[in-house]
Amino acid sequence: MTTVITYSRTQSVTYVADNILKSLKDIIRLSGMDPTNFVNNTEINMRGIKAWLESEDLEKITLEIYDPATNELILRWDIDVNYSWSAGDGNFWTDTDQLRWAIRKAGVAPASAKYDLLLRTKPGRPDVPGWYRTTARSTDGMVRQSLGSTIEHNGLGATASYWRQAS
Repeated sequence: MTTVITYSRTQSVTYVADNILKSLKDIIRLSGMDPTNFVNNTEINMRGIKAWLESEDLEKITLEIYDPATNELILRWDIDVNYSWSAGDGNFWTDTDQLRWAIRKAGVAPASAKYDLLLRTKPGRPDVPGWYRTTARSTDGMVRQSLGSTIEHNGLGATASYWRQAS
């Protein structure tokens, strides 16, 4: 008996989008911040991520943790998207242990910290309701720490990194 498993592009997009949102929620929660605002915007966040993953216009997802008094970046998490679609054996995984370890290493955010979610897209991408153009905060004086691959589904994947203050 032969069994064949096939995954559609839509399944890959959904799996990766779901796991990106779950990872971001974990970062917020485990960094000591309230995820209520993030959870309340799940529909808008999912709409943008899925639409731009499907069109291959999404390049990077950024979670900025900042001081609301100064508007300066305290910590930043980046999830870079990789489009190397494959028709392989249905390989899919999410490395939550690696992410949890990095969150502990990055440390807890100050109680007053706020966060914003930004999506970097290619020029000319289609508009998605609920999303607007903005500029990311500066990473001057910060150092990037790469975690490597954290999410994968049939070649659609994501690598994570975070930015911390230089010592």
